Amino acid sequence: MDATILPILVQDGIVNGAIYALLALSLVLVFAVTRVIFIPQGEFVAYGALTYAAIGTGAVPKSIWLLAALAAGGLLAGLWQGRRTMTARALGWLLAETVAFPALAIGAVLLLAPHKPGVAVQALLAVAVVTPMAACTWRIAYQPLADASVLTLLMVSIAVHLVLLGLGLLVFGPEGSRGDAFSDAVLDVASLTVQGQALWIVGAAAAGMAGLALFFARTLHGKALRATAVNRLGARLVGIPAAAAGRAAFALAGLIGAISGVLIVPLTTVYYDSGFLIGLKGFVAAIVGGLASYPLAVAAALLVGIVESFAAFWASPFKEAIVFTVIIPVLLWRSLRMGAVEEEE
Repeated sequence: MDATILPILVQDGIVNGAIYALLALSLVLVFAVTRVIFIPQGEFVAYGALTYAAIGTGAVPKSIWLLAALAAGGLLAGLWQGRRTMTARALGWLLAETVAFPALAIGAVLLLAPHKPGVAVQALLAVAVVTPMAACTWRIAYQPLADASVLTLLMVSIAVHLVLLGLGLLVFGPEGSRGDAFSDAVLDVASLTVQGQALWIVGAAAAGMAGLALFFARTLHGKALRATAVNRLGARLVGIPAAAAGRAAFALAGLIGAISGVLIVPLTTVYYDSGFLIGLKGFVAAIVGGLASYPLAVAAALLVGIVESFAAFWASPFKEAIVFTVIIPVLLWRSLRMGAVEEEE
């Protein structure tokens, strides 16, 4: 390796790490609020990427029918769970989340997709289709078991991942897709050649992190999520509904996953199952951050991206194994530091 290759590898690592950082933040948020290790996060990355790519070709993405099915399931689940205690206001929110917003997203896609809109509209449509899927997934699979143990919720996450993976194959097929780049610009910075799409990724990731920080610090809903993350029981006692906090956390995770997919699909071919590995690397960063610290998760995500870049250069066939070994010393250190923990009831 010489001085010209080193900055190229660091650049690639930062670009990849920016995506992993977004996913790590969403995983930390979901776990802190709901105690769910959100393994299916990668599926929403793939859904967002493939929906964006399909709209770019002028086709109506089949993911809108998946959204319709999940929304119908979310409506039925919400009606069943609230059959005894549901108020008129709660029913209105339920209909808005599972009928009105999905219907608007599906209608916009049916109207605009055949006209091959620009990349900004493509991205907005893809995000609008995928984001409510995550909230509906919470209603269907997780809300009925919200008080279960972390181990039970982990097994549910594995099951949801496998179901969404199969649905992804059914909806998108086995072929991969690439989307239109936000920018075709190529910049020469010193000895580096920087693609415009890479700048979009880093900029969007930085803007997303800043937006999340402002959301948690300045808005009432953000403060409610922070309170739920710090002390779920205390949040309930002051009137913050745990179910609403869970839906909000999952919706944010779906939003972040969809945006991440839209950002990466111009740079690499995405398949229905590509999101799993991407999400898993975000999970590694979240674990390094202790599933609790947002700054540590971001720093760990950049480290994961750089390690992956150097591993791809030095030992490409083993790059995934090398990336995942990063988690081993962290887990060992945490286990030695924490000592024995009593099994959760």
